[in-house]
Parts: sequence; structure tokens; C-alpha cells
Amino acid sequence: MSENIKRPRTFLIAEIGINHNGSLNNAIKLIRLAKKYNFDCVKFQKRDLNICIPEAQKHTFRETPWGYISYLNYKKKIELNVDQYKKLKKFCKQIGIDIFVSCWDINSLNLMKKFNFKYNKIASAMITNLEFLECVAKQKKKTFISTGMCTMKDIENAVKIFKKNKCKFILMHSISMYPCEEKILNLNLIQTLKKKFKCEVGYSGHESNVSPSITAYFLGADYIERHITLNRASWGTDQAASLAEAGIENLTSLLRNIPSTLGDGKKRFLEIEKQVSKKMRYW
Repeated sequence: MSENIKRPRTFLIAEIGINHNGSLNNAIKLIRLAKKYNFDCVKFQKRDLNICIPEAQKHTFRETPWGYISYLNYKKKIELNVDQYKKLKKFCKQIGIDIFVSCWDINSLNLMKKFNFKYNKIASAMITNLEFLECVAKQKKKTFISTGMCTMKDIENAVKIFKKNKCKFILMHSISMYPCEEKILNLNLIQTLKKKFKCEVGYSGHESNVSPSITAYFLGADYIERHITLNRASWGTDQAASLAEAGIENLTSLLRNIPSTLGDGKKRFLEIEKQVSKKMRYW
């Protein structure tokens, strides 16, 4: 019986996150970049800053492109508002690419309901917040669950919640280091998750290279999420863990072309080979 690899089209997520640095113009540029290189969707992040920032951290000061300001005020500078998301959703519809957000608290989750995005996302940091997971699962939208910074037991707890609520989910293997060292990627965990949970599995990468995403694909990741940026040297914690245009082009051209190179595994003596053979075989 044939053991040929047969794979669905890879679902590619361009994680814009907070790499726009609060600029609607930059967000639109990043969406254009994702569309140009054939991503299926773009993803942003939404937070209620009063909830998501620990009290002790809110009033620490740091140097930023906006001056020496508190951490809370810095976060306010880069947080997109509802009106901006309306414009981004409209723009995505115009150019033909899906958009959704990963919310980091229940208030933000409720705020984003009005947009009726197709997907939800559980960030790795949120996977142990069981109350939040319940609220997401009750929406019954297909949900990407990142599995960084947690134990296998934490993943089991998350899966139970989504199964109980009959909410479709994809487990996204991820290591929460920004950028991530390739020696700790542990990509074989993709197969472990598939076998253990018998569900769809993807890969959310934070390394600066493209090749681990290709490896992840061949290990069974049908969904690939990568952070994208206009410039890896830009201000922000996620920029160095993101792919700029050259890396984006490399990633998507490889992943989109792989299926056509696999073929059906049947041996053929092609006409073009017959012509070449006449030149090379002297017997």
C-alpha cells in the first residue's frame, strides 16, 4: 500500500501582534505584506491594559521611542483601539485576507465580539487561565491554542475545556523565547501532540530562521504561524523574533511549492528524460 505523503494546503498565519507599534499605517503595510506573500490570515493582539499589566510593572519607567515614560503609558501607545480595528477589518476584506485577534483578557474578548472574527487564539501566556479558556471555548469558533510556557498537564486541561464545549481547536507547538534558539525547538513534540490528543496540530515559531517551519511542516504541522515585521531592528520585544520581507518570501514560496514537488510516488520514465537519455547513453 502506498506510504506517500499527502498533505492539505498549509494554513499560514501572519502574526502581526504588536509589531505595528501602535501605527495604523504600519499595520496596513504589514497586512499588505502578508497578502503579497500568500498568507491565509493576519493576527493581532488585544489587551485591557488595566488588567493585563501587573500593578508593580505599570509604573516602572523605561526609555521608549516616545520618551522616558511609564510601562503603562508605553503600552497605551502601542494598543490599537476599536475604531482602528474597524478600519483594519474593512481593509482586509477589501484585499481578501482574513483577520483575527488573540485576546489576553475577558474584557477584550467581549469587546472583540462585535467584529465576529472567524477564529480565536489562545496565547501561550493565557493557556493556564482556565476561566478565560472557558469563555473562549463557549464562543465555539475554531481556536488556535499555543502551547508554550506550560506543562503537558496544562495542555490536557485546555483540551478538556474545548472538548467539553464542543469547540474546534488546533494545538500550536511553540517555545516561548523571543527570538528562540533553534537547539531548544523540540519539533518532535508536534508528532507527540498529534498522537496524544488526536487533533490538528500546528507550529508557532519565534526563531529568526525559516528552516524550522519547513521541518515542522514535514513533522505534521498543517498550520504555521510566524511573526512578521517591516524591520527586524525596529523597536519592540517581538521584532527580532519575526520575519522581514526576505524571510517571509522564503517561507511562503517553500511551503506553497512543496506539495507540487511531492507528486504521487509512481515511477515514470518521462519524455524529457528519454530525450536526455539519448544524449547520454552510448549503448
